[in-house]
Amino acid sequence: MTPFNNIGNIPFDSTILASLFPKNKHINEKARALEKSGKIIRLKKGLYVASPEETGKPISQELIANHLYGPSYVGREYALRYYGLIPERVYLLTSVTTKHSRDFENATGNYSYQNCSPEYFSIGVRMEQSDGVTFLIASPEKALCDVINFSKNLNLRFMKDVEIYLEEDIRFDTDELKNFNIDILEQCARTSRKQQSINTLIKYLHSKR
Repeated sequence: MTPFNNIGNIPFDSTILASLFPKNKHINEKARALEKSGKIIRLKKGLYVASPEETGKPISQELIANHLYGPSYVGREYALRYYGLIPERVYLLTSVTTKHSRDFENATGNYSYQNCSPEYFSIGVRMEQSDGVTFLIASPEKALCDVINFSKNLNLRFMKDVEIYLEEDIRFDTDELKNFNIDILEQCARTSRKQQSINTLIKYLHSKR
């Protein structure tokens, strides 16, 4: 039994760390020692996660992404890959936030955050459970809108553009489009930087039903 068993794989800050070691007056020094011994992993200044060797639980990159910079949700290419909608493995965990765009790198991976409006942010986000933790992630519909919304120089003017983009550019599993909730796409279009492109996607979906 270690001090981190109750915390598990949930990220924690210096205040929580201090509560685990109440007799230690110099918590920053304690944190450095725990990090050096491999018991905890530093995610950013003042934020940590216990190592799997200490807790017996795997690290959740998705949960770390939520904690590292928020409010945010896991989205874009990473979410599409999470749902098995694109074949390529995604090494950069991409999130969307109402704060300024930022990037982070630590021992658990690389994390990128893209800014959006509060109106767009709140659409099509769900709670997903994996490895005993719950995190915020875009729905499949929102994740696809994210990719379109944040892709520079992408302009889907015609339905043929959508077909080429989905099948050739991102190799999207188009069979899953029949399950898409068009209402989420319409809400995204109204608040998106790429309203025309998402509206063309909606027309394409209608044509396939």
